[in-house]
Amino acid sequence: MAKAPIPTRKQQPWADPVHGVLRDFDIRQMAYVPDGGHARLIGLCLADPKMRSVLLTTEEEGVAQMAGAWLGGQRGVFLTQSGGVGNCINMLSVIQECRIPLLALVSMRGQWGETFPWQVPMGQGTQAALEAANVIVKHVDEADQVAETVRAAAAMAFNTSRAVAVVVSQRLTETGGRG
Repeated sequence: MAKAPIPTRKQQPWADPVHGVLRDFDIRQMAYVPDGGHARLIGLCLADPKMRSVLLTTEEEGVAQMAGAWLGGQRGVFLTQSGGVGNCINMLSVIQECRIPLLALVSMRGQWGETFPWQVPMGQGTQAALEAANVIVKHVDEADQVAETVRAAAAMAFNTSRAVAVVVSQRLTETGGRG
């Protein structure tokens, strides 16, 4: 099966520097559910021979995958859309109780110019849901701040054994302003 083309740097200019940050932190695993908001970053990770990419059937599997990566001696990153955050709440309790670091990148829906009504409720509740699960949330809405924010979040997650999520505004993704 042919791979879909990686979106251009112009479409998601923050993805290339974020991929560089992931490499700097020796991220060896990337778990994801297909998502237009992370499309370029997913493509870059899939093409990276030093990174194992794991396609998930549901988002909570990503939390477990990251715990397994850590317990197996590797660092990972979990990519999800805001709508999938609600699926992860129970699994996040394991991360907290065991003090397993988690670096999550969340592409937002239900914000800037959303066209699908079913995306709005979880989009509006994403940050509160993560914070209720004791995840440290760093929101970013400027493209030139995404890589720096991911770098700081990775340092915090892996150096303090905490769950840290970088929430990327819908304005910065392929889903901003359209379905």
